[in-house]
Amino acid sequence: MGRFILVYGKSGSGKTRSLKNFAEDEIFLVNVIGKELPFRNKFKYVSVTDSIETIIAGFQRMPCKTAVIDDAGYLMTSQFMAGHSQPKKGSSSFDLFNDIADSFWRLIKAIKGLPDDVNVYVMMHEDTNDYGDTRLRTIGKLLNEKVCIEGMSTVVLRCMTTGTEHYFRTQTDGSDITKSPEGMFDGEKIENDLKAVDDKIREFYGEEAKQ
Repeated sequence: MGRFILVYGKSGSGKTRSLKNFAEDEIFLVNVIGKELPFRNKFKYVSVTDSIETIIAGFQRMPCKTAVIDDAGYLMTSQFMAGHSQPKKGSSSFDLFNDIADSFWRLIKAIKGLPDDVNVYVMMHEDTNDYGDTRLRTIGKLLNEKVCIEGMSTVVLRCMTTGTEHYFRTQTDGSDITKSPEGMFDGEKIENDLKAVDDKIREFYGEEAKQ
């Protein structure tokens, strides 16, 4: 079963920045909105697409064991923007939100269906409510209330910045969804380096780090 790993945070918190230490052929990068990388490194295996079907097909062909979807929230946004202004009849408004949830569910299940040694990092933005609770930013209530996306992941890292320092949080402070297995990481605050994270996860599960 492939590993579905969540990385979430505010815009500018360093989610994409965390990829900079991967070698050019170490990851399959899905660049959902085609944004430029915030560093000079380039990657060999890149797909610029907001099509979940294309992403799933790319998983089957990728020559590496690590994939990153940046930013997966825009998969929902693209589907919503393409359908929200279409003429509505009866329950069609609800059908759009159901279709968005179904598509994202299909993506998660496809990730779970990959081989055991494949790590897929799904990067998303965060939302904080009036009570200070922070969750993933999604569209519609179905994914939050019926699916609970973070419940399908063992590792959920929160990307944060002080303005001068970027880092990952590995455990919740009680107001967010951050989590990781005990002993996987060296502390509750670690360097903003997804390559190092990938190595730690593989080491924890008894795999060799991908060079």
